[in-house]
Amino acid sequence: MGPRSRQRRAGTVQSTNDSSSLSKRSLAAHGYVRDPFAALLVPGPVRRTPLIHRGYYVRARAVRHGVRAFLELTGALPSPTRAQILSLGSGSDSLYFRLKAAGLLARAAVWEVDFPDVSRLKAKRIEETPELRAQTGPFKIGDSASTLCFESADYRILGADLRELQRLGEALDGAGLDVTSPTLLLAEAVLTYLEPSSAAALIAWAAQRFSDALFVIYEQMRPGDAFGQIMLQHFRRLHSPLHGLELFPDVEAQCQRFLQAGWTACSALDLNEFYRRLLPADERQRVETLEPFDEYEEWHLKCSHYFILAASKGDILSETPVFLPAEASFQIDPASPSGFLSARVVTSDHQHSSLKRYGHTSVLLSPGVIFSAGGFGEHEGRHCRVSRFHLLSRSCDTDWKGCQISTLGTEGQWDGRLYHTMTRLSDTQVLVLGGRLSPVSPASGALQLDLYKSEDNCPEGQNVIVTKAALEGSVLRWRHSTTEVYYQNQRYLFVYGGRSVTEPVLSDCLFLHVETMAWVRIPVRGTSPEGRHSHSACSWQGGALIAGGLGASEEPLSSVLFLRPMSSGFLWESIDIQPPITPRYSHTAHVFNRKLLLVGGVWIHSSSTPGVTVICLTTGLSSEYQIDTASVPWPLMLHNHSSTLLPEEQQLLLIGGGGNCFSFGTYFNPHTVALDLSSLRSGQ
Repeated sequence: MGPRSRQRRAGTVQSTNDSSSLSKRSLAAHGYVRDPFAALLVPGPVRRTPLIHRGYYVRARAVRHGVRAFLELTGALPSPTRAQILSLGSGSDSLYFRLKAAGLLARAAVWEVDFPDVSRLKAKRIEETPELRAQTGPFKIGDSASTLCFESADYRILGADLRELQRLGEALDGAGLDVTSPTLLLAEAVLTYLEPSSAAALIAWAAQRFSDALFVIYEQMRPGDAFGQIMLQHFRRLHSPLHGLELFPDVEAQCQRFLQAGWTACSALDLNEFYRRLLPADERQRVETLEPFDEYEEWHLKCSHYFILAASKGDILSETPVFLPAEASFQIDPASPSGFLSARVVTSDHQHSSLKRYGHTSVLLSPGVIFSAGGFGEHEGRHCRVSRFHLLSRSCDTDWKGCQISTLGTEGQWDGRLYHTMTRLSDTQVLVLGGRLSPVSPASGALQLDLYKSEDNCPEGQNVIVTKAALEGSVLRWRHSTTEVYYQNQRYLFVYGGRSVTEPVLSDCLFLHVETMAWVRIPVRGTSPEGRHSHSACSWQGGALIAGGLGASEEPLSSVLFLRPMSSGFLWESIDIQPPITPRYSHTAHVFNRKLLLVGGVWIHSSSTPGVTVICLTTGLSSEYQIDTASVPWPLMLHNHSSTLLPEEQQLLLIGGGGNCFSFGTYFNPHTVALDLSSLRSGQ
């Protein structure tokens, strides 16, 4: 790589530091962490989204855990020993100031290394800011030709390139770093921006150079699934591609990377596991109630694509693992796949038939007509809550064709809600219950949608009339389910679960008599299941099958429940599934040939990606099927989607789906996809 290429590369990597620093400042400003120094090091107002706040919060806590573990281990050593923290690619991070203010540097010192321009700018910022100078005490500023940009009794900032290891070593020696003292090397989202050869050289160099050391890194992983692909594309667009993920795609490979380079012990966790296992429950509850939040899928997916790792060597630091190996109870890997379900794109005209939205709902009105409404999507190049309806239709054996259809009557009657339910009342009527406009604004009132066909039966000629449904009260919830059930030969809609503005999960049972549109009380016996939202529900034998969902502690659930109709009401029963299903939520479900199909969703207890779980309802046996996406444009995100079963054709249509993928952008599945279910014959 030539000098100009190196300079361009440095500039793009520095831009990721700028973005990260602003996010850390916003994190502190909104109460997630205590850090009065972030705003002093990175001036300028900024507000990040709750999703980014959560992502940076768990990153900050994971790094903090590694640093505190190191200081606790070295703090018990005999008095003359001074611990050293070497932060590689430190950027504008406030680590030194936080540790100094907390009184944790009485027997430790901090060295920071970044590109010369970044380090000089940070040194200048400290020099100009009285609150920062008060922490460092007397200091010197290096001249423009010096590698040492800032020096105080316990803090040094160096400008150096991590790829030039000989110069780096000389600069650290000159700055007083002792290779025989216990040393923490910290690389927070740094190594992945180096070419694999440079990263490998740095890891081996550190193992050879320090006799007693701990190396803590925070980085991305899992590049192969849909979220991972979007993550990679994002950094490529920034001209700062992530390196080495294909070589080291998971925590096991990352640990081997360090062990083979000369480190004697290594432990690592993905951030879902770190958050669940190593943060106290009361702290998690505090964070989860700081801001209105409703992006659980992307929060969990983000955490599954980042890890925290600690590699150690030497007698002192190798005795106690920083991150204990995963408990068996946390990892619930699914059974080996029983087979594959082929997938293919079924919409013929991309421009008119794409259903680029998520958080919507679809309903089969008749064998050749699927109606979709609501959600967040793409409209005329903008990302917004979708106000137009969508119709997929076909005749005979032609491909499905889609079109947007408008409303008749008063403008704005459709409020653009998300996470609602829709129930078919007839070939031309749909009932909409619940949903939200924002995490603090539930949709008010149930709606009735009436479809009017044009004389030539052309889909483009259809219109929808939106009216308030004639029923008392509002279903002020979202991420709930509405299922058709029967009691005493009468048709009811069973509304279950979901969440509201004030309640993280709901567990009440509501029954709507369809003929009279009246809410009625029906006795429900048995042990009430744990409250949940984002679960699946489908009709079976006059009752309702409820599977998975997200519980009150934001933990995915694995239960499969049956609301069984009885002569005197309904009875909750738990269905024993063997092997147990991996806890999941944000999936869809259908009953096909006496089998319950759980399609897609999000799970956090497994490194694999959900496909289709097939549960035999007569035996309770479960099996896993992967989705063969060879004929489908990649990536395909199977959460926040809708699906429609076509039993006569043994097909399942996957409609829409996607999400706001952390800071990597919003992704929408561009095509309607059909899964071939013919291999799931009755009795298998």
